[in-house]
Amino acid sequence: MVLVSTKPQPAYLLDAEAAWRQLQSRDRSAAFFYGVTTTGIFCRPGCASRLPRRENVRFFATAEEAKQAGFRPCLRCSPTAEGGASDKKSAIAAQLRRHIEANLDRRVSLAELGRIAGVSSHAARRLFEGRMGASPLAYQRGLRAARLRTALKQGASVTNAIYEAGFGSSSRAYENAPLGMTPSSFAHGGKGEEIGYTAAPTPFGWIVVGATARGLCWLALAATNDEAEASLRAEFPAATLKADPSLARWVSLALEAVGASRTPNQTQTATVTHDKTSAELDLRGTAFQLRVWQALRQIPRGETRTYSELARQMGMPNATRAVARACALNRVSMLVPCHRVIGVSGSLTGYRWGVERKRKLLESEGALVMGADWAG
Repeated sequence: MVLVSTKPQPAYLLDAEAAWRQLQSRDRSAAFFYGVTTTGIFCRPGCASRLPRRENVRFFATAEEAKQAGFRPCLRCSPTAEGGASDKKSAIAAQLRRHIEANLDRRVSLAELGRIAGVSSHAARRLFEGRMGASPLAYQRGLRAARLRTALKQGASVTNAIYEAGFGSSSRAYENAPLGMTPSSFAHGGKGEEIGYTAAPTPFGWIVVGATARGLCWLALAATNDEAEASLRAEFPAATLKADPSLARWVSLALEAVGASRTPNQTQTATVTHDKTSAELDLRGTAFQLRVWQALRQIPRGETRTYSELARQMGMPNATRAVARACALNRVSMLVPCHRVIGVSGSLTGYRWGVERKRKLLESEGALVMGADWAG
């Protein structure tokens, strides 16, 4: 019998269901590791080993976390193989990350991190951001928001959840809208939030759009109208949802963005510009996720980027996995075009709304199709 620690792990900024979908599609660019409790081994998502059962899988942000939980590295995919100076920097970044996570109830200064790493404050910030894809402050804020979100979903009272997440006061939790809505509203599945929605058939399946008074917050793809609307209800189970036919314009804008029209005979309109919709998107995520989603919107229609290319363009060449994770958590398809990011080999890798849809979207945009790898 394989003995693996059952000690609860920190609530990392990792969506387990999104990670499972990436594992199912064997996404080589996915930014996490997974351990299998029945074997005691951990791997990268692209490992060629047999897909384990969902209930036997645990996800980790780093290889170090997997090892600390009692898992051994896989001999087939060698999840710890990086080498030399890179390994050392990764170990230091992991040490700094653990320190931040252990002190969520206060602000950790750069000078403090520098002393721990044995480098200057500036070097500590640069090293951490290069490995983790966010500044120490942004990471701490995002982690607090993630823990607050988890505690509220598990039924904790708003007050207890706020303090357990590391916020020094309730006012801090309400600052900068870390959940995209107030904690009390989020705690009740969007209770008090009014979301208009509409759904329509398209060449890529059914599209459902949801919008608050601040702007578009949901644009998902599904096989049927019922599945499309169910995705919105699952995200905001207690919000007041109201059919709003005027939101059909978002469907049209999304189709324009990928060079498609609602019917084959419809004349295509001009490409949607970033300025046309930027002010009307109600994107909800951490500071780093918002930065990635904005970078996605800068990729021209008909072009693609690899995850590593996108990370370099953002000025964070070592944050490839964190960038991939943010892409996987995108809630607004097509208008925030995560489908334009592919694997380094040219393969489609994973896609939240299905690899086949990703292929069709890229074909509609006129992106170069590279044969069998694009079949997902």
